[in-house]
Amino acid sequence: MTTQPPVHVQTAPSVPMPMPVFEEYEPAGDCVCLGCVHRRRTLARGRAIALRDGGPLGARGARHALVLATAAGVVLSGGGTTALATARPAPGPSPVPVTPTPPRPPSDGPGSPQGGPAPLHGPKGSPAKPPGRPGAPATVRRIDRSTIINRAKVWLEEQVPYSMSDYWSDGYRQDCSGFVSMAWNLGTNEWTGSLDKFAKKITKEELLPGDMLLFHNPSDPNNGSHVTLFGGWVDETRTSYIAYEQTRPTTRKLATPYGYWSNATKYLPYRFTGVTGGILPDGPGTDPKPTAPSAFPGAKMFGPGANNEYVARLGRMLIDRGGRRFYPKGPSTKWSESDRLATQAFQKAQGWTGAEADGIPGAHTWRLLVEGQGNDIVPTPDAAPGPGGHPAYPGPGAFRPGRSGPAIAALSRQLMAKGFGKYYTSGPGSVWSEADRRNVEAFQRAQGWRGALANGYPGPETWRRLFA
Repeated sequence: MTTQPPVHVQTAPSVPMPMPVFEEYEPAGDCVCLGCVHRRRTLARGRAIALRDGGPLGARGARHALVLATAAGVVLSGGGTTALATARPAPGPSPVPVTPTPPRPPSDGPGSPQGGPAPLHGPKGSPAKPPGRPGAPATVRRIDRSTIINRAKVWLEEQVPYSMSDYWSDGYRQDCSGFVSMAWNLGTNEWTGSLDKFAKKITKEELLPGDMLLFHNPSDPNNGSHVTLFGGWVDETRTSYIAYEQTRPTTRKLATPYGYWSNATKYLPYRFTGVTGGILPDGPGTDPKPTAPSAFPGAKMFGPGANNEYVARLGRMLIDRGGRRFYPKGPSTKWSESDRLATQAFQKAQGWTGAEADGIPGAHTWRLLVEGQGNDIVPTPDAAPGPGGHPAYPGPGAFRPGRSGPAIAALSRQLMAKGFGKYYTSGPGSVWSEADRRNVEAFQRAQGWRGALANGYPGPETWRRLFA
């Protein structure tokens, strides 16, 4: 048997399997979009599988990580199922991170922060640079309540659009705090966090037109901070008030529940420290006072031959102080005996005699009339009727509890004729009663008056309007 020599088979040396290229990519850590979050989670799982199946770059682990990373990239790029099956890794630079979408700014409205302190006439589209002062200025401009409300009505009539970045033609920012800054004539654009530096806190019972109701949330100004101007109570319940406010879409005047539609208990009443007038005592005869220049124009403006506006203003003031009977045809710019007699009656009511009661107004007479001080003209039993045959105003003293007289009877009859007699249960009488007061109050509120101006006691203006 022939023995075959062994056959030596030449075999090729073992060649390791080529490793696929694996390039790890970590998106920007601060990106919060859903795509980047998904990609980070996928890569983290891939690294965990690689460590489990053979070390940092074991063949099986690398393949798993490669497939997962590639799938995540395809899904992000919108490749779908087919792309996922055929995707292969490709070496190259890392993808550009996705830029996160900035959060949307809070919408304009009462629930937004109201800018910051700023000068007038800021640039459109962004608030002006703040003046850098910590609080209110050393002095504030003086202003009366009528002017505050009239300034608010300018924006109301113009229907100024709400904006936290735009400035109206008068220089004030078109948001709620800019609106109050404008009405108070502050000269700067304040915000809900600084308006209280220009005011003092008051009670609900003290509120008068021109005051403000403020809610500022210092911990989170975005959450509800807002301010309105108080325009007066809607009725005697004092549960709703007329609010002048700057809100979307435009300036509005609306009956509003106290203190507001939302966060009602957080709205606090404040009074502007620069207000000069309108705080009237709560008592009989507190009708709005006539406007007149405070400075005495001089004695040469009065007397025989005088013909100017000061004479007419004197007549109007004297009528409001009980001198209606002297002006059967109403006041005039031309001086007449009616002016002399009415002035003399007013001077005598102060206890003056002789030259001090000559019927020509001096500086002292003028000051008392302008400021609403001193005694009213004393009514006389045989006083001539006023214009149109109606009785002359008898003075506030005629309308007090327990008083009686023809003036009260005439008042009650006129209230009935005007449709304000619902509180009478047995018909009008000549003795002053609570029914008279409540009917007068209803009539005063119908004129738009609130607070002390609608206390139910007829003053000269209430009397004039009732018998007009």
